[in-house]
Amino acid sequence: MGAITPKEDYSNIQNLTFDAVIVGGGGSGMRASYQLAQAGLKVAVLTKVFPTRSHTVAAQGGIGASLGNMQEDNWHFHFYDTVKGSDWLGDQDAIEFMCREAPKVVYELEHMGMPFDRNADGTIYQRPFGGHSANYGDKPVPRACAAADRTGHALLHTLYQSNVKMGTQFFVEWIALDLIRNEAGDVLGVTAIDQETGNIAVFQAKATLFATGGAGRVYRASTNAYINTGDGLGMAARAGIPLQDMEFWQFHPTGVAGAGVLLTEGCRGEGAILRNKDGEPFMERYAPTLKDLAPRDFVSRSMDQEIKEGRGCGPKGDYILLDMTHLGADTIMKRLPSVFEIGKKFANVDITKEPIPVVPTIHYQMGGIPTNMHGQVCLPEAGTDNYTKPVKGFYAIGECSCVSVHGANRLGTNSLLDLVVFGKAAGEHIIDYVTKHHGDEYAPLPTNVLEQTLDRVRKLDESTSGENAQEVADAIRDIVQDHAGVFRTQALLDKGVKEILALEPRVRNIHLKDKSKVFNTARVEALEVENLYEVAKATLISAAARKECRGAHTVVDYELPADHPTYSYGRRDDEWMKHTLWYSSDNRLEYKPVRFKPLTVDAIPPAPRTF
Repeated sequence: MGAITPKEDYSNIQNLTFDAVIVGGGGSGMRASYQLAQAGLKVAVLTKVFPTRSHTVAAQGGIGASLGNMQEDNWHFHFYDTVKGSDWLGDQDAIEFMCREAPKVVYELEHMGMPFDRNADGTIYQRPFGGHSANYGDKPVPRACAAADRTGHALLHTLYQSNVKMGTQFFVEWIALDLIRNEAGDVLGVTAIDQETGNIAVFQAKATLFATGGAGRVYRASTNAYINTGDGLGMAARAGIPLQDMEFWQFHPTGVAGAGVLLTEGCRGEGAILRNKDGEPFMERYAPTLKDLAPRDFVSRSMDQEIKEGRGCGPKGDYILLDMTHLGADTIMKRLPSVFEIGKKFANVDITKEPIPVVPTIHYQMGGIPTNMHGQVCLPEAGTDNYTKPVKGFYAIGECSCVSVHGANRLGTNSLLDLVVFGKAAGEHIIDYVTKHHGDEYAPLPTNVLEQTLDRVRKLDESTSGENAQEVADAIRDIVQDHAGVFRTQALLDKGVKEILALEPRVRNIHLKDKSKVFNTARVEALEVENLYEVAKATLISAAARKECRGAHTVVDYELPADHPTYSYGRRDDEWMKHTLWYSSDNRLEYKPVRFKPLTVDAIPPAPRTF
C-alpha cells in the first residue's frame, strides 16, 4: 500500500494492490470472488451497497438447469430453447457452454448450502418458465430451480456466506469511477471513491473484473433497483471499450401497474393467467402452444397490443390483469409468498382473492461489454476479421457483459444461470492468468492515472451554478422511455437520437450544491448521470441503425402482413446476422458476425419463431 500525491486537497489518495479487483458484489461478482479466494488469491470486491442488497437479491423465479427432476429434460433442449429465445442473435458456442454447465453449477450451489425447495423425493423443485419447452415446443418444461419466489435472495446470501468463509475482502459502499488503462490498452485497475469518507483510492490489480449489473434505470419505468445506473458500461465506454447489442432491452410482462415492481414469471409458471377487460385469457391467440409461458418479448408485445386495441383494464384501459386466484391460497403462500406481499404493499390487492394489475416494464439489458466465454473483454483487431482480441487484464461478467448468450431476448431463469456459469469461468481464467502468466510485480501505472477522475470530481466541487443531476437523469429516462419502448418506429428512434445528443450540454453542466464528502449521495447521483448518458446514447443510436425486427427490438415500420407465413411479428433479416458495436468517442457503429458454430453439436439455423 502506497500513497499517490495529486494536486490540491486530494493528498490522501492511496494505492491499494490486489491480485484481482472485482467491481460489483452481486451474484456474478461473488461467484467469481469465491473462486479466486478458494485459490488463495488476494481479491477485493468493491460494491455500491452491502453485498446482500445487490440487485441479484430481487430475482424471484428460479435458475435454469436441465436437471430433469420433474420431467425428462437435457441440456440439448435447453440449448435449443435459448437459441430460439434469443431470436438467433445469441452466439451458439457460448449458449452451449452455459447450458451444459448449468446442472453442475446448480449442484455446486446446493452443496454450498443454497436452500432450494424440494420435491417429495428430496430432489430440487423445478417450475416451468416462459420459452422453456422440451421436445422442441410441445409443452412447457419445469426447468427453473426455485427457492419459493426468493431464489435470488437465497443465491446471494449463500454466495456471501461462502465468501466470508474464504476471507474475501469487501469494500462496502465504494463507487468505482474510472478504468485505468496504459498506453498499450491494458487494464491496470480502477479509481474509486469511499462514500463514508469521500476519499478517493486507486485499486491496482493484475486482473480487473466488472460485475456491475445492468442499467435498467435508464428507463423511466423499471423493475430495476435505483443502483442500476450502468456504471460498468459508462466506465468501459469512456475508456474506449465498445458496447455490444445495446438496442436490445427486455420488457418484463408483469411489472405492477403504476409501481414497476416485478412479479416473477414464476407466477405464470405456477399457472397464473393474463386476462383482458373481458376476462379473456388472450395469450391463446398470440401463442397457441405456450400461451402465457411464451418468451417475454412475445408476451409483452401481446399485452401492449391488447391495450392498444382497447381491451386493457381499469378506468383508463391501460393495464392487464394477472389472475392467480384459481391457484388457491395454500399454493400461493408456499410457492409465491413474496408476490403476495408485493400485491398487498404496491397494489393493495390480495392475490388469493382478486387479480393484480400489471404492465410490461423494462427489466433487463441483453447487451453490454463484449466478452468471450472466459469473461475476457474482447475487441475487434484492426485490419482483420478477428473480433475476439482480449484486452489484457480486463474481464466482465453478468448483466453488464455481453457474451452473448441472450441475443435479442433473454429467457427467464437464464440470468441467474449466466451469473454463476460465467462468474465461475472468469474466476478460473483469472486464476490461470495471475498465477501462470503474471509475476509478483505490478505493471507501472500511467503518470496521468488520476487525471480523468480528479477532473470529474473537482468539476463538481468547483461548480457554482448549473443543472440539477436528478433533473438531467429524468430527462435521459424520459427520452429513452418515449423513443425505445415495446414497439418502436424508425421516426421515433431517429428523433430519440437527436434529442439524446442534444442533451449533452446539460450532462456536462451539472452543479453540485452540497460539497460535503461524508455520505454525500448527491455527489454519487451526479457521477452516475454520466454513466446513464453513455447507456442512453448506445441504446438509441444502436436501435436506430438496426433496420429489422428481432427479439425485443420491434420496429413497426418493418412489420409484414398478418397472414405472412414466416415472421408475423415483423421482418427479420437473416441474411444480415450481426452484433452491434457502439463506440462512445464518436458515436460510431461497427458490426461483427453472430457465431453459429456450437462447441460439440450441429448449429441450429434460423427458423420461424412461433410458440
